[in-house]
Amino acid sequence: MLSTLFSPRTVLLGLALAATSWCALAADVPATPSPEERIAALEAYVNNTDPGKALAGVPGPGHNGWMMTSTALVLFMTLPGLALFYGGLVRSKNVLSVLAQCLGIAGLVTLLWWAFGYSFVFGKSFTESGSFLGHFLGGSEFFFLKGVTSAPNTDYSYWVSQNVFAMYQMMFAIITPALIVGAIAERMKFSAILAFVTLWMIFIYFPLAHMVWGVTGSMNGVWNGDAAIRAIDFAGGTVVHMSSGWSALILCLILGPRLGFLKEKMAPHSMVLCMVGTGILWVGWYGFNAGSALAADGVAANAFMTTTVAAAVAAFVWPMLEWLTRGHPSILGFCSGAVAGLVVITPAAGFTDVSGAVLIGLLAGAVPYVACTKLKGWLKYDDALDTFGVHAVGGTMGALVTGFLATADVNSNLTGAYATKNGLAGLVTEGGLWIEQLKAMGLTIVMSVLGTIVIAYLIKATIGLRATPDVERQGLDLAEHGEEGYIY
Repeated sequence: MLSTLFSPRTVLLGLALAATSWCALAADVPATPSPEERIAALEAYVNNTDPGKALAGVPGPGHNGWMMTSTALVLFMTLPGLALFYGGLVRSKNVLSVLAQCLGIAGLVTLLWWAFGYSFVFGKSFTESGSFLGHFLGGSEFFFLKGVTSAPNTDYSYWVSQNVFAMYQMMFAIITPALIVGAIAERMKFSAILAFVTLWMIFIYFPLAHMVWGVTGSMNGVWNGDAAIRAIDFAGGTVVHMSSGWSALILCLILGPRLGFLKEKMAPHSMVLCMVGTGILWVGWYGFNAGSALAADGVAANAFMTTTVAAAVAAFVWPMLEWLTRGHPSILGFCSGAVAGLVVITPAAGFTDVSGAVLIGLLAGAVPYVACTKLKGWLKYDDALDTFGVHAVGGTMGALVTGFLATADVNSNLTGAYATKNGLAGLVTEGGLWIEQLKAMGLTIVMSVLGTIVIAYLIKATIGLRATPDVERQGLDLAEHGEEGYIY
């Protein structure tokens, strides 16, 4: 019995089985990265490139730290920046209504983003499955932020945790519909605003954001080699400013002018609050633009510089034009110019050089100025706080001039592998990118205008859009929120 058990043949067979089992186990254990691979991964971290196997799935602390800071800065733009900027521009009886609208939108959009918004924008399962929805939305794989962990989603960044990336992009989703508030201030019901924002996010913002920024988006010229429209938008010229600005115009036209418009004085109640809000917006915009590099790298540094220069130049040009045409440079002019400069540089910040930023600042100080001071008067629409004049006109102009000023000397992604595949690289080096920008601009305007018409009339027919005349005369603060901004 023992001789059979320990026969040479049995022993050899046992050793062979053991060796086979050990090899199978060894194959499941990743090999320890070599010193060369570790050094290469560290170099990739510094250069914001693919780390390879050595540090795959590991977030980079410096890039993560910058993106968490940028996330806080972009939220700072809405709360308190935009809230104070808009709040100071309305009459005192409506200041709290603006604050409530900004706060309400922040909470509402967060819920939408958690449930499906992030997945609709930055997923890709619809495209991979061949679904028709893939033309407009990303996918369902991240519903309720499932699987959105601290590991990077390498479709968007090698070094930034996906949960940080998701929160950063959520701040863009929050501020975009909040911009619309400026056009319909002092007369739209709070319930109608929340209903409008819900539908607007689902049918306008999420599809646009996916098409422009999603890795499978049909207008993502930089990162989708199969993009149908080879457009570029660094931080939101089309997605944020054009969409909100054009929707704001349509909504204010459907809503109608405020009671007493062009008959009563409707001056801002606090230019001090407006100035404070402007300063906060400017500071927060560094997270908006430089953060859109998704790394603490050279592209972010360039966006930081171009953002500063464009905003400062526009903040100077606007009041100087006022001085020439009206006899005085106003604080509102300085504030409006700064915001206009920030808006127009947004799509170009990481694609143009500082000379391009100066040109953008000059245009931003002049063209939106004409839109706000002349065009509105000619057409007599009640865009209460000039959302259309600054964000739609400025964002549209910014998207277009980006097509002329973008250079691969600033951002090598413009001639990268995906850009080469879809032809963007050739457009950047040889000219013609502006035509692709026009296509993206046209589609953005069509989606924003038609979508807003349908949504606004649906809400008007169901719960109604506008506050009653008595509520409007009394002010939205007391009537809708039971509070007053100031107790004298």
